[in-house]
Amino acid sequence: MFINKKIIFISTLMLTMLFPVQSANAVEEDLCAPFKDADVDHALIETMLKAAVDGNLYRVKKNTSRMGFCVNSSVGVVKGNFQNFQGGMALAGNDSQTMLTIDVASLDTNILFIENLLKGDSFFNIEDYPDLVFVSSDFEWITDKKAVLKGKLSMRGITKAVAFYIEVTEVDGDLGDSDSIMIKATTTVQRSEFGMGSLSSMVNDKISLCMSIEAERYVA
Repeated sequence: MFINKKIIFISTLMLTMLFPVQSANAVEEDLCAPFKDADVDHALIETMLKAAVDGNLYRVKKNTSRMGFCVNSSVGVVKGNFQNFQGGMALAGNDSQTMLTIDVASLDTNILFIENLLKGDSFFNIEDYPDLVFVSSDFEWITDKKAVLKGKLSMRGITKAVAFYIEVTEVDGDLGDSDSIMIKATTTVQRSEFGMGSLSSMVNDKISLCMSIEAERYVA
């Protein structure tokens, strides 16, 4: 049963489009580059590297995956999507690990005024904090296709514990042995806890983070 494999999965999670070089140094350069400037334990990066070598690494199909958020405001629901994101999922039994980094400047809301406001000092502040980083810490199955993925989310230089609710919507074969998988991941955070308390009378404090991800096994 795949439940016993303690597979950790997210939202999210692209390493590279294809790794053209198979040396350990080349894999490390491609895979770890987005996380080297982030506050990520090097041991976790090693887990990802080993998964790449062992063939236990999954990557997101960017064109068919979405990472975004929505928040209620006095002018209606504000929605945004991030266009650039990288990360990885290592399937390594009890040592499974997930990491994700999002380029906040790639935020798209389809409304330029709101987009510029969100990227500014009062909210994401992309000049000083260009990346959003998630690193998993624990994983718990609720049913055979639903789970809770716990970890730490870093945004605007502040790190908080969060829990994503995961639903496997499609899988090619048995989970863990399949070559492709589709999931949905959602969580709710309070923006004020990440230093984004501006316009509290106009914008709700609670933000829903939503991800729809199609991922496939990386083949060296």
